[in-house]
Amino acid sequence: MAELSIPDLSPARCSGRFTISTLLGMEEGGRGPYTPTEGSSCDSVQPTHLSSSTLCTRTFGYNTVDEVPAYDHYANSKGVGDPRKGRPSLADLHSILKPDPGRLCTPVSDLQQSNGLPEAGLEEAEGKPGRDSVPEPVRFGWVKGVMIRCMLNIWGVILYLRLPWITAQAGIALTWLIILMSVTVTTITGLSISAISTNGKVKSGGTYFLISRSLGPELGGSIGLIFAFANAVAVAMHTVGFAETVRDLLQEHNSLIVDPTNDIRIIGVITVTVLLGISLAGMEWEAKAQILFFLVILVSFINYLVGTVIPATTEKQAKGFFSYRADIFAQNFVPNWRGPEGSFFGLFSIFFPSATGILAGANISGDLKDPAVAIPKGTLMAIFWTTVSYLVLSATIGACVVRDASGSLNDSVAVGSPGCEGLACSFGWNFTACTQQQSCRYGLSNYYQSMSMVSGFGPLITAGIFGATLSSALACLVSAPKVFQCLCKDQLYPLIGFFGKGYGRNSEPIRGYMLTYVIAIGFILIAELNAIAPIISNFFLCSYALINFSCFHASITNSPGWRPSFRYYSKWAALFGATVSVVIMFLLTWWAALIAFGIVIFLLGYVLYKKPDVNWGSSMQASSYNMALNYSVGLSEVDEHIKNYRPQCLVLTGPPNFRPALVDFVGTFTKNLSLMLCGNVLIGPRKQKMPESRLMADGHTKWLMKRKIKAFYTDVVAEDLRSGVQMLIQAAGLGKMRPNILVLGYKRNWRTASPQSLEDYVGILHDAFDFKYGVCLMRMKEGLNVSRVLQAHVNPTFEAAEHPENGTGSRAAPGTAVDPTALASEQQASTIFQSKQGKKTIDIYWLFDDGGLTLLIPYLLGRKKRWGKCKIRVFVGGQINRMDEERKAIVSLLSKFRLGFHEVHILPDINQKPRPEHIKRFDELIAPFRLNDGFKDEATVNEMRQGCPWKISDEEVDKNRAKSLRQVRLNEILLDYSRDAALIAITPPIGRKGRCPSSLYMAWLETLSQDLRPPIILTRGNQENVLTFYCQ
Repeated sequence: MAELSIPDLSPARCSGRFTISTLLGMEEGGRGPYTPTEGSSCDSVQPTHLSSSTLCTRTFGYNTVDEVPAYDHYANSKGVGDPRKGRPSLADLHSILKPDPGRLCTPVSDLQQSNGLPEAGLEEAEGKPGRDSVPEPVRFGWVKGVMIRCMLNIWGVILYLRLPWITAQAGIALTWLIILMSVTVTTITGLSISAISTNGKVKSGGTYFLISRSLGPELGGSIGLIFAFANAVAVAMHTVGFAETVRDLLQEHNSLIVDPTNDIRIIGVITVTVLLGISLAGMEWEAKAQILFFLVILVSFINYLVGTVIPATTEKQAKGFFSYRADIFAQNFVPNWRGPEGSFFGLFSIFFPSATGILAGANISGDLKDPAVAIPKGTLMAIFWTTVSYLVLSATIGACVVRDASGSLNDSVAVGSPGCEGLACSFGWNFTACTQQQSCRYGLSNYYQSMSMVSGFGPLITAGIFGATLSSALACLVSAPKVFQCLCKDQLYPLIGFFGKGYGRNSEPIRGYMLTYVIAIGFILIAELNAIAPIISNFFLCSYALINFSCFHASITNSPGWRPSFRYYSKWAALFGATVSVVIMFLLTWWAALIAFGIVIFLLGYVLYKKPDVNWGSSMQASSYNMALNYSVGLSEVDEHIKNYRPQCLVLTGPPNFRPALVDFVGTFTKNLSLMLCGNVLIGPRKQKMPESRLMADGHTKWLMKRKIKAFYTDVVAEDLRSGVQMLIQAAGLGKMRPNILVLGYKRNWRTASPQSLEDYVGILHDAFDFKYGVCLMRMKEGLNVSRVLQAHVNPTFEAAEHPENGTGSRAAPGTAVDPTALASEQQASTIFQSKQGKKTIDIYWLFDDGGLTLLIPYLLGRKKRWGKCKIRVFVGGQINRMDEERKAIVSLLSKFRLGFHEVHILPDINQKPRPEHIKRFDELIAPFRLNDGFKDEATVNEMRQGCPWKISDEEVDKNRAKSLRQVRLNEILLDYSRDAALIAITPPIGRKGRCPSSLYMAWLETLSQDLRPPIILTRGNQENVLTFYCQ
């Protein structure tokens, strides 16, 4: 269909067949090698919005506007100044194309002379002289950008100061178990990160970006905010750790600046200011600083390993170091619990924070060359090498140093001396006294600086501590603004957009850096972070739990969009990792875990309340679809029962904003209860109406959402109103969730409208009954259609419907611009169904037994808050000599239905003759539609009525006289009893198909409902029970 025949062209114009590689040989500047240029002699017949393909150049032996697969067709963004390339639309391929002589293609001979580049293309290839070149941003690979950064963030002071002590307490075996348990959680999280980050293009925002694009803005936004804050406070934590080490060195040399506490503040502020300067200098300088810290830590670690094999000096032996000994390893292999923290989970909670930090690389995802490759590779390698370092350190120091030592050179004794207890006795040292008195200052259990003591050169270990603390502080100082910048740009929370602005080629969040700096300074000045530290650990664990849950949730929903290129993950392992992360949160500090959950829930609730207008294709959306699909299919397996009957309404609103009262009425009693489907018939040629249908559907849905109406919108294109409604009645719904009631507005202009539209309107009611639908007509004194008001003041999209009050169809004004967003933004019209009704009455005239639908809808309406104070009255017909018996029977029946209707009125005068003036008004109403045939035979009447089936014969008037007078009398009763009611619900008569002309039936409805101030609902069920008083 997309192929077009064109005149034969000479070889100089468009010759030969192009290969795929030729067609894909696109220039970086955004123009293809066969881009149209002036002076060419081959006309293009493609639409003007297709910028890079022409009929001549996109050929495979025949002429076509089809495009070969290209990256640009799937990319959401483009370079600055690049023309947007797109595949041809379905209309371009399927519909008849109009030639555009203004667009020409390049002759092949010219292309050959210019090596495949048109003249304009050459200029672009030469760098576009005269235009300032934008510098390329700094991008990092997996080693420099992720692995080193993660390793530095994982390593910390615990590696140097606490791991030897944990080995002494738990023993080598349980220390390895603690390490491996911690690493299991981080490894599973690393696998989950790898899967999520390889499921599409990752932009800046790190952890927040990964979680929010996987689980949606609700959880992503809350985690993004607390994660950025936790990183900002972590800057203060690591800086204070560095400041304390420097303060201790100053104390050893009696060189304090002011006092111990203020020294921490002074050193901390100076340090974080220097780190801020490094960060503001750019990511390149920050990366160089990180490499320097990495080298310092490596040197310190090598220095420690060398120290373990150097023979121990007397001073080191006095402190418990004896080089590698099998019996020391054996003794330290088993645990020796001491102190209040001497338990497995106590030590686990101390060590676990040292295994965290695996998100440092992902947090700068926007600065990586290829995040999908760098994040998995770098993160997992960082976890592997840091795990090896922890295991090696625990095993080596546990094989070299005893648990207790005095540090005194006078405690040396001869091997085998009596009264000497402990392992050191076999090495010539007696530490029995300090061991028994628990006063030993050295040994693994007592001396935190054991690594420094063991190492070949102690100051290098101090340098390693400096490198570990400063690198972690620097990583957090960079991570916090990067994550926060992405959160600000998404505008999920108010008052933070100011900090989202980026500067320079890397879009550096300088404002975010300054905010992080201020937060860090504030916590450094506190100089006591023992209370806030557990909360930070819990925030990081929250992130781990949600990352793992994101991976699990995306996998379990079976969404076709979940296609990570990293395959080495398991959804069940991810679920295990999420569960363990939550458990560890409570093991570390239960009160901090509760605080973290409380903050997450609060932020989650805020986003749920605000409902930001974002659509990221999250797994929550996929899960919603899965649940809806499963429940819908499952519902089809359940047999229907009267107890579970729900009024599922197909509402013929036309454009829903045209008839807000009809929408509000049905929306009130179906909200959170049953299906509501707004139907619109677009009358006209399908070719003309289909674009309008596609454009407007989204706008109407948003209008319903803004009005807080829980309903669907659907439209059909039809040649006339009745055929369109027949389509809706037959096709609307899904499985058991199909409409069973047709709701439409009363046709007020039936006397002046075209006779065919009258016939169609009544025909729609017949069609509904044919398809076993109940019918509900709504009439309001002021009418339902507000389209003319909208046209005059708000939305000129539609012209008045051809049948203004039929509640169904619409015709678009020719040549008008359709703007779907105008529907959602237009001013909402208020209706009676949006206001509280107070202590009025809802009057139900249950004149015919239709299955109970006339009772059910007012009952559901009365359950709503706005109608809750209204008293419901039920009126039924009866005989004057049996009023008490009939009233008792109806009250008994209603009590069995448990509807709570206690006020029942019998209408004994329902069959009285109406007043003459009202009879005369009815006769005048039908006079224009009478055939005046003089009671001729049926064949003659049918011949006279040929072409005008709405005409009423004299015989039909006579046969239906009693029924007609009944409607006149009922109107008098309604005016007497229900003039001040809030709502009237009445069972209308049914016109027999083929025996009651449409004009006569409309005259009945008009007479029944005229002159009434309150809204009147004409409800007729399908004669099947919708109420029951049985339990089964």
